[in-house]
Amino acid sequence: MKLTVWTYEGPPHVGAMRIATALKDVHYVLHAPQGDTYADLLFTMIERRKTRPPVTYTTFQARDLGSDTAEIFKTAAREAYDRFQPQALLVGASCTAELIQDDPGGLTDAIGLPVPVVPLELPSYQRKENWGASETFYHLVRKLTKDLPKPEKKAGAQPTCNLLGPTALGFRHRDDLKEISKLLDLLNVKVNVVAPFDATVADLRRIPEADFNVMLYPEIAETTVRWLERQFGQPYTKTVPIGVGATRDFIGEIADLTGVDPEPLLADLPSNMPWWTRSIDSTYLTNKRVFIFGDASHAAAAARVAHEEMGFEVVGLGTYSREFARSIREAAEKYDVEPLITDDYLEVEAKIQELQPEMILGTQMERHIAKRFGIGCAVISAPVHVQDFPARYSPQMGFEGTNVLFDTWIHPLMMGLEEHLIGMFREDFEFSDDAAPSHLGHSAARPEPANRDVPQPHQSQTDVPGVPRDAAAGVAVLERPTTEAPAHETASPGTAPDTEGAPVWTVEAEKELKKIPFFVRGKARRNTEAYAAERQIGPITVETLYDAKAHFGK
Repeated sequence: MKLTVWTYEGPPHVGAMRIATALKDVHYVLHAPQGDTYADLLFTMIERRKTRPPVTYTTFQARDLGSDTAEIFKTAAREAYDRFQPQALLVGASCTAELIQDDPGGLTDAIGLPVPVVPLELPSYQRKENWGASETFYHLVRKLTKDLPKPEKKAGAQPTCNLLGPTALGFRHRDDLKEISKLLDLLNVKVNVVAPFDATVADLRRIPEADFNVMLYPEIAETTVRWLERQFGQPYTKTVPIGVGATRDFIGEIADLTGVDPEPLLADLPSNMPWWTRSIDSTYLTNKRVFIFGDASHAAAAARVAHEEMGFEVVGLGTYSREFARSIREAAEKYDVEPLITDDYLEVEAKIQELQPEMILGTQMERHIAKRFGIGCAVISAPVHVQDFPARYSPQMGFEGTNVLFDTWIHPLMMGLEEHLIGMFREDFEFSDDAAPSHLGHSAARPEPANRDVPQPHQSQTDVPGVPRDAAAGVAVLERPTTEAPAHETASPGTAPDTEGAPVWTVEAEKELKKIPFFVRGKARRNTEAYAAERQIGPITVETLYDAKAHFGK
């Protein structure tokens, strides 16, 4: 363990809460101190659920540690059953309660409740949230179905499947379900059970009745579908249908499992993305350098879409899902990049700073990193914040999902063009900050601020006069005051000072560089500096900038 101010995943008991909250008649008794009840806010504040999660906390306090905490748990479990009357009960301990080594499973068995009890042993100091969700779903399904007979398949019957993996607090799970259900209906495949999302205990017991399983989210469902295949002979899909190519592959997989004819659906793809990505006003997207990070399934799918369907160049690919690191390593090999397997956001930030991409596809944390570096960003994976649980229909999967991906990924670049134009004309007399509002006429003048060194309401903190501004990242660089520099270290007039061996740019060259769109400005700076270093040119002038452009444009 290590101390951090932010994490990609919570402890495994949060994953168990996601399963319990997704189900309708299951309750979770969590042995936890008062401070561990924070997790309720993830569902009520971020996902905006109407009800609190079906979780009862024992909420023991420090003074209880000297008494019988086991009795506190038994009382809480008994009262939870009496109050909520669930059809199955999950019991476990939070990361803090794990240290006192009570046995929630054994304690609940001693009570003798008249419903199935699923004890969860989730090692909080070795595992994380998605693993906890996967284990919880697996043990619950196994407990409820392991003694059921293998159902007989009726010849000529309509093919049926289960949709497995969607949970509470899942990234676009609600809308993905609707989109994939529509797709299966077009293929004449009946959905038998959706789980755990909105499923009941009775629904879980019907899972073995389906012909096959659709694994929507491997991080949640893979352990379960593998067991169902061994136990009941149910095959399962392996393609995550994100993007046009993956959705076509998914349809082909369904056709192989059921014998249905996929050609009518494949002949007329209900997606705008293939044409829009080839249209003339989208050619500026080609070869944009993109960095991708998220859970393994979404990151690998995004890399395929970015490379094959949008013409981006994947320069970085990574995941925080260590259990699925192999799939990311295989995907990274396809794009000839080094995979980044880490759950430390500072390592991700350092990699982004090293690669200087023009676009970031990531999680909520990469959104913050991109904002600091002035790079366009779209969220493709959990963890996410409230804005990524939209009221509108916004799937990631299926054909409508491809349209959503196009809009979501392209808009940051489109807004980049608009921001570039504003910046490009900022010093024009009609558009400068000192120009009066146009509707007041040319005679009106904007009053001078009392102190121009103090940022005004319309002025960014990073636009303070006298503070140099990093052209690539768009952030102010506060230089440490020093004594007067020796004569041989003093920059010549009209040049930017040479700090710590960095290439020296003339003021005119820096101004010219700022005319380049911000999302390619970093690349232009790197190319020019490499060109100047190779030829031992210094300082870098406007002529050097254009010579470098001509050199690399050959």
